[in-house]
Amino acid sequence: MRGGGNVKPGHVQALVLAALVLMAACAGCTGGGTGPVDTTAPENGYRTVVDSRGVAVQVPTHIERVVTVSDGLVEGAMVALGVDETLVGLGSSCIQRDWTYSYPLDDGGQVNESGGCNILQVLSPSVKSLPLVMESGVAMNYETLTSLNPDVVILRLGCCSLQSKDDEMTQRTINAIESLGIPLIVLYSPNCYNQPDLHMISDEIAILGQVFEKEDEAKRLAEYLESQVAFVNERTRDVTELEQPTVLIFGLSPKHRTEGAAGTAHGLRTTESYMIEEIVHAKNAFRSDTGNFQILNTEMILALDPDVIVLCTAWGYHPPGELYDATYYKNLRELRAVKNHQVMSLPWTPCNCAKRLEYPIDVMVIAKAAYPERFADVDLGEWLLDFYKNVYGVDRATAEQLRSAQWMDWCVERCPMCG
Repeated sequence: MRGGGNVKPGHVQALVLAALVLMAACAGCTGGGTGPVDTTAPENGYRTVVDSRGVAVQVPTHIERVVTVSDGLVEGAMVALGVDETLVGLGSSCIQRDWTYSYPLDDGGQVNESGGCNILQVLSPSVKSLPLVMESGVAMNYETLTSLNPDVVILRLGCCSLQSKDDEMTQRTINAIESLGIPLIVLYSPNCYNQPDLHMISDEIAILGQVFEKEDEAKRLAEYLESQVAFVNERTRDVTELEQPTVLIFGLSPKHRTEGAAGTAHGLRTTESYMIEEIVHAKNAFRSDTGNFQILNTEMILALDPDVIVLCTAWGYHPPGELYDATYYKNLRELRAVKNHQVMSLPWTPCNCAKRLEYPIDVMVIAKAAYPERFADVDLGEWLLDFYKNVYGVDRATAEQLRSAQWMDWCVERCPMCG
């Protein structure tokens, strides 16, 4: 169709469906839609699941084909619940891509690394070949969606493909899928709330457990994740305010660096700030109330001069060595955290718009960075392997592959703070 020419007979149904979708999307823009879902007793072969919107959705009791729009949480949970073989389509290209990073050194050398990827590629290699129905910045392809004949579609709002639950594209997407008669489960990530809370991820896991009739497994998964966060919380809750170090979640964004900025930071009322202040009991060095990925110049970073810096995924992966040694960050070498080697990195998380099952890793890294003495008994490299084994039921060799995929092997090779 894009290049003109005749329409093949096999495409007629898809074209009709696409036209219906466009009509439904337009109706959604003017306040129309499909109305509330019937919450009466399900018919034979269906059961009711209440999603994050509070909408009661009739899903098949036997699910064989699932399409997701999520950057990894839904798909990772499906692996953990043992139902990932039902995945037939994805809504994030970041799950399928391979990644590299590099940075220049003062002596003219270059650090180059490869092998980073979304851990789904290790856990469920078939995701590499699944068709994409959507990706960040691109509207859903409804012809592809309908051709996959899904039993259920699961959208996670707050992911990079659907970043807000309130914007026009999100509402059009929801209305269009529902107009096709496809059971639709909508999840709200913590980003969808004014006050993010990690317990909200447990709510998402519980809904997925209901969708796949894996409620007990979902409960065990959520409880394990929460137990790892509780461990950090208990160990730091007696830290007095005067003892709390300042922690900056810093994104060494090449996109913004080429525009003259030093990088990005996460302010208050973000999930990252919740981790720092409510779980680790430290202070977020960036006190702005303006949210995620706020652009800061070199002077602003130097003025903050945090005690601890934790590098996050920001238009690429950034190891501690980049801040220590990269030529273009020479002006930041006077920061206390850099001088004292109080810099650590969160795991590589491509399309990191919303936290995933690995959120306890972020908490532990922040805790180790902020309070190395209190967590000296935690060998981060080994702790990571135990985490992967407990969440995904993998063996040690696979756990090591997961650690490498998230570019966390630095904590084994050259991190004096890691245990």
